[in-house]
Amino acid sequence: MTSYDTTSHAGRPEALHGGALWRRTLRVPMRDGVRLAADLYTASPGPEVPALPVLLERTPYGRRAQRGSDQDRGDAPLPRPEDIARHFTEARYHVVRQDCRGRGDSEGTFVKYLGEGADGADTIAWLSDQPWCDGRVVMTGVSYSAHVQAAAAAEGATGLAAMFQDSGGFSSAYDAGMRMGGAFELKQVTWALRHALRSPEAAADPVLSEALLRVDVTGWFGAMPWRPGCTPLRHLPAYEDYLLEQWRQDRFGDYYRTPAIYGRGFYHRFPDAPSLHMGSWYDPYVRSTIENFTALRELKSAPTYLVMGPWTHGHRCETYAGDVDFGPRATLDGNLAPSYLEFRRRWFDRALGREKGRDGRGGEDGGSPENTGTPENPGTSENPGAPENPENEDLPVVQYFLMGGGDGRRDAAGRMRHGGAWRTDTRWPPASTAPVALYFTTKGALTTAPPTAAAASVTYDFDPRHPVPTMGGQVTSGEPVMTGGAYDQNAPDARVYGAREPYLPLDSRPDVISLSTPPLERDVVLAGRVAARLYISTTAPDTDFTIKLIDVHPPNADYPHGFAMNLTDGIARCRFHRSYEKPELLIPGEVYEIEVTAPDTANRFAAGHRIRLDVSSSNFPRFDVNSNTGEPEAAARRTAIAVNTVHMDAERPSHLRVWLEGGADALA
Repeated sequence: MTSYDTTSHAGRPEALHGGALWRRTLRVPMRDGVRLAADLYTASPGPEVPALPVLLERTPYGRRAQRGSDQDRGDAPLPRPEDIARHFTEARYHVVRQDCRGRGDSEGTFVKYLGEGADGADTIAWLSDQPWCDGRVVMTGVSYSAHVQAAAAAEGATGLAAMFQDSGGFSSAYDAGMRMGGAFELKQVTWALRHALRSPEAAADPVLSEALLRVDVTGWFGAMPWRPGCTPLRHLPAYEDYLLEQWRQDRFGDYYRTPAIYGRGFYHRFPDAPSLHMGSWYDPYVRSTIENFTALRELKSAPTYLVMGPWTHGHRCETYAGDVDFGPRATLDGNLAPSYLEFRRRWFDRALGREKGRDGRGGEDGGSPENTGTPENPGTSENPGAPENPENEDLPVVQYFLMGGGDGRRDAAGRMRHGGAWRTDTRWPPASTAPVALYFTTKGALTTAPPTAAAASVTYDFDPRHPVPTMGGQVTSGEPVMTGGAYDQNAPDARVYGAREPYLPLDSRPDVISLSTPPLERDVVLAGRVAARLYISTTAPDTDFTIKLIDVHPPNADYPHGFAMNLTDGIARCRFHRSYEKPELLIPGEVYEIEVTAPDTANRFAAGHRIRLDVSSSNFPRFDVNSNTGEPEAAARRTAIAVNTVHMDAERPSHLRVWLEGGADALA
């Protein structure tokens, strides 16, 4: 019996939008017998439902729930799932929205990330076999709904015809999403707390729900590390267990090699199908988004695309991130397309060969609306020197927002006007850029001239009990202890967890080495990778080093102290200096060469601005804090002060490496 059979109460069609849309409940069987709940949206009630491509979205957040990341246009109400579905059913797609295992109405036990590959592959295979599917299943979704796409693709999902991954899709969760540089990303904690409140267990138990509501999140963050039974999730053991297991898994091993969170190891199994990878400069998944794009473009014959905006996680219809506004050109809607829904619909039509009334299979599509053209890209002229697309594709291979160029004054909403514009290219990093090394000096300079001194270094004390506070950055789901975006690093305030009065600039701390160029004589465009090669020594058996890239605006009437705008940041845990698989403690006093990488970014440093890099040893609560004792962070009860040194001499030339338009000539 097919799941939409009207003889079954579960499959009885329900009329929506005055009969212009019909919804049926599906129960999709998995290989272990568990059934996952899903809604099928069609343009007709049946029983003769035409065979069409199926647009699938899998979610742990409730298949009928509205989500902020579904925002279609900045000037419109948040669309409901049925509004989104109707947009695609009118374009001759069927739409399926499914609850992940153990969430919503689906059976089974929810385990974050790890089971999504098999469930996704089983769902795609089942949908492909239904008489109302023409054999093509395309996937869409933001964040977790992007992760599940990569997980299914890594299983070699038969029938997966295209993917639109927005703000997610793990290339390697060890490198981005769960850990970075060996350090644990504590957004996993705040995410678990938020969704524990929405769990079936909490819904069924008002006492548990009340206990979770009363959790003092900020208090618990001051009581790390946690132990079983002594965490903010202690009343919900299933969630506590998987969170502590994530934290304990500090080295790269079998836990992180599972296909669901390690696309890098399974790209060869991904279907050779078109894919679009969308992200944003203040999103935790910058690294995964760009790696997925570059790897699949190299390995597959199907077209692959990259779109990178200036937003925080999934906020593509906003012009700002944190305390910085990027201007009216920053949004996706009104710039790259009339709306997010239209952008997706046009792209799927193109991916399936339907954009000009064709179905991609050599025949007419039978009424699919003609694509009204390539999404508008007013930023194309921003880069007149960009090479022509060698594949003559209508859609640019790479579309990215270059931040910067604004006047630096405060707008009516109280945000700094940083500005920016869209650009296109055929590759990432852009073809016009080249790597440039900027060397450190003990006087706090960044210079293109390598050091000549025989001995030079800067030393500071790193006290784990007083970590450098997180102030914006590539953060999501971090509330109430951290928020993503761009903020003035000169002006921490009460919003910053761990900041203390009198709220001095972060670079005033003795455990922050701040290095910068002189004021730039002309605009400098940075677009691409960011990394620092550090020569370090320490008194501890293990410690961390962090970097933060900053655009320093000069003072003006609105910001008399200037505005130090964070762009991207990274971290490296030193016991992994040789290998993430086999940690090795440091020998106190010995010099080690390490690399600290930060996610890519794109920014115009205007004339008069300075390029700044802050080096330190903590960024809390974005990352867990190294105890400096050599013990794994999830188990340590003690801390020790580490005396950390960064060397800056001829034999040990610590430096920043960035990709600049025009290469080294940009700073000549």
